[in-house]
Formats: sequence, structure tokens, C-alpha cells
Amino acid sequence: MCLAVPGQIIARNDFTAEVKLAGVVREISLELVPEAQVGDYVLVHAGFAIQVIDEEEAKKTLEIFKELLEHEVS
Repeated sequence: MCLAVPGQIIARNDFTAEVKLAGVVREISLELVPEAQVGDYVLVHAGFAIQVIDEEEAKKTLEIFKELLEHEVS
């Protein structure tokens, strides 16, 4: 199963960005969403931002992931 994970762009250089994903910073490609800016939330899949998303939607999705992980651990 493949999932796209929401993350927030914290730095940008041309067509790459540093994105904070659940507390971890990763460098990703912005080639598919060149309009994305620092502070935006994006869906990340396989090292590529594939969509700019609403902050509220991103936070709801991250909360669901957190609940799933907590449920899986217990």
C-alpha cells in the first residue's frame, strides 16, 4: 500500500524543499507543485510533493495517522 503523507515546507531552493514530516525533516522535489511556498502543507509521496493542501486538512490527516500508530502499538 502506498500513502502520501502531509508535511509542511520549512525551506525552499528552486525545485526542492525541506519538509517537516511528523517531526522529521526530509528533502523533497517540488517539480509537480512549483507554486508551493514556505509554510504551505503538501502531500508527499516517494520524495515528491504531489499536491498543496489546506492546513486544517493536513492537521486532521496527521492526527488520524497518529491515532492509527498508537492503536497499532497497543
